[in-house]
Amino acid sequence: MQHAKPTLTQVSAALTHEVEVVNELGERYLLSIPSERALTVYVDKRELITLMTLGARPEWLVTGYLLNQRLVAGVEDIASVTVDWEVGAAAVKTRGGIVDLAQKTARRVVTTGCGQGSVFGDMMDGVDQLALPDTRITQSELYSIVNAIRLQQSVYKSAGSVHGCALFRGEEMLLFVEDVGRHNAIDTIAGWMALNDQHSAGKVLYTTGRLTSEMVIKAAQMGIAIVVSRSGMTQMGHAVAQKLGLCAIGRATNRRFLCFSGAERLQLQPELAASPVRVAA
Repeated sequence: MQHAKPTLTQVSAALTHEVEVVNELGERYLLSIPSERALTVYVDKRELITLMTLGARPEWLVTGYLLNQRLVAGVEDIASVTVDWEVGAAAVKTRGGIVDLAQKTARRVVTTGCGQGSVFGDMMDGVDQLALPDTRITQSELYSIVNAIRLQQSVYKSAGSVHGCALFRGEEMLLFVEDVGRHNAIDTIAGWMALNDQHSAGKVLYTTGRLTSEMVIKAAQMGIAIVVSRSGMTQMGHAVAQKLGLCAIGRATNRRFLCFSGAERLQLQPELAASPVRVAA
């Protein structure tokens, strides 16, 4: 049975803003910096949270946030997401309300994510029940992923100060998202996956940010078994990844990487590490 999808607005905003700067030589010039907007989320007319975001795909972000916070079970629970940048608000209408919303949102945990990351309730609730698909990755595919990110046109290259996440199937990049916080970027990907009926099997998540417990749990809730980062990993993120059997690969730049957990999902090809890096035209 095909479930009804929510109705979404499409109101992406400008991703960069020009400002005048002065350098160490006293020279003045215009520089692009990332935009940052406050988006207050209302669920059935009740204020839930304010997210700081670039504003590229706010409807996907809000949908993924509700899913990753386990406030809704699926996109079929959402009737509509309406974003209005004039007032900086996203109005979510659910099909049947959210049971015990006040109780579920009573305790907020401020996370290590930049851009004021937060989650509701006990982050570890239900982690033991998560089952990940039998996704594998070869060292060759890992190198291709890292190279694809290197070649990707991005706000970071032009303006800096943002995090990016990408979803891969093998060596194919399915989606690339940037935002002021890595948690926003992963929530946007979660929303896109749910809205487009994308199954998690065979998918790999890449993030520019460090692998914290929040990032590992969100990836696992999305059913993603392999996460790659150009940054490092926290102790709690490592503990959760090991518990779930999630393959966490960090410090992934050029031909270098560290597999922190789930090494059984990674097919090593150490001879490739010494091979010259191919630079695409």
